[in-house]
Amino acid sequence: MTTTGRKLYGVAAELPTAADLFHAAEQIRDAGFKRWDVFSPFPIHGMDNAMGLGKSAVSYIVLCCGLTGTATALLLELGSALYLYPLVVQGKPTNIFTIPAFFPVIFELTVLFSAFGAVFGMLALNLLPRWNHPLFNWDRFAAASDDAFFVVVEASDARFSETETQNLLTKVGGTNVTLIYDED
Repeated sequence: MTTTGRKLYGVAAELPTAADLFHAAEQIRDAGFKRWDVFSPFPIHGMDNAMGLGKSAVSYIVLCCGLTGTATALLLELGSALYLYPLVVQGKPTNIFTIPAFFPVIFELTVLFSAFGAVFGMLALNLLPRWNHPLFNWDRFAAASDDAFFVVVEASDARFSETETQNLLTKVGGTNVTLIYDED
């Protein structure tokens, strides 16, 4: 909370070009900030490295969900075909060697569980759904999808200090440095 009684979301700044945004991202990363983001109307090559981002956890979620889908399919098919209802069809044995007949269902459940893991994992890691982001209340931010470049440092960052963060964003070339409030 600030002295005005409003909850501070962070400090945002506008940068003139993509190159300036890239260099600002490097300097903010080097300053030790962890909770911050950049906004650009197009992807900027190398921005992940400039921000110091690592590999996404979504791939691990997808792997775990895919393995769960495989295990579910094996349990459902082998459990029922080998133990619950063992049927001899056209002289074929009721043992583990009949598994090639189960491959389509195993494949489909693996893909289905992986797809659900990818979608819901991405939503959870991005803290979505969020119906209104505090940046949408800043009139300058409307240009983020058109022709402007922005960087935002969140107030929840451990290194955040209102005045020092504003000074850093000004030093890296930011203009229109603005305090963004979270209007819950």
